[in-house]
Amino acid sequence: MTVLIAGCGDLGTEAGLRFAAAGFSVLGWRRSAEKIPAPLTGQAADLTGSLPTIPADTEVVVISTAARERSEAAYRSAYVDGTANVLDALDRDGVHPRRILFVSSTAVYGDAGGGWLDEDSPTAPASVTGAVIREAEDLLHARRPDAIVLRLAGIYGPGRTRLIDQVRSGTADPGQGQLTNRIHRDDAAAAIVHLTTAVAVPAPLYLGVDNEPVEKREVLRFLAAELGTELGPEEPSNSSRGGNRRLSNTRLLSTGFEFSYPTFREGYRAVLAGDGVRHG
Repeated sequence: MTVLIAGCGDLGTEAGLRFAAAGFSVLGWRRSAEKIPAPLTGQAADLTGSLPTIPADTEVVVISTAARERSEAAYRSAYVDGTANVLDALDRDGVHPRRILFVSSTAVYGDAGGGWLDEDSPTAPASVTGAVIREAEDLLHARRPDAIVLRLAGIYGPGRTRLIDQVRSGTADPGQGQLTNRIHRDDAAAAIVHLTTAVAVPAPLYLGVDNEPVEKREVLRFLAAELGTELGPEEPSNSSRGGNRRLSNTRLLSTGFEFSYPTFREGYRAVLAGDGVRHG
């Protein structure tokens, strides 16, 4: 059985390696196919262009696209047009996968004043890019009602060291109690594999977020302590990127999924220790 990773970047590659370890044949599509490591099979493809033939035995399709820049046009091309194009290619080739999973974002939610949100909470994107991603979700479910949407919070992990670099350089802004929600890349990849292979009747929507929503300044204090450095003084900040909300992973946990990095502490210790590699 084949797994197709449409958009085989860092996250898609990590998921693909896990599918391969579970015995699947994995085909990865990305613009630079040479960046896809063995045992995955890489194939050059732009999700918004002409797509290669999809193997007839494809059982799982993961759509994990990314925009080239942070603009409405780029997001619409990657998420809406790209998703529609993959679905059109499946129809073109007469392939009917058992599972389709779309990697979405918690950017589809708005500010909740520090309150809890889950899969049943209304969406209210604060950005046009979040609205475009929400549109892509609707397009997918209109054409494949049984598809799985996995809304991921802020991904961190190997090679994603922005906060660590800021703490080291003394440029970190602790913010004013801004809440953050995150997930380690490896847990995000594991959730993709789990939901498409280990859940008999998956729900149409899951939040991919770890066990502990936390104020950004607490994460920075933790990193400073681990690095043996000091944070600069807190200054007033109007930043609310990501929204002031706590996101629940209860539905994901109810499927039997277990986190390798249940909170930012375990995850960032692994990053600081140099565990894992960033793909491509």
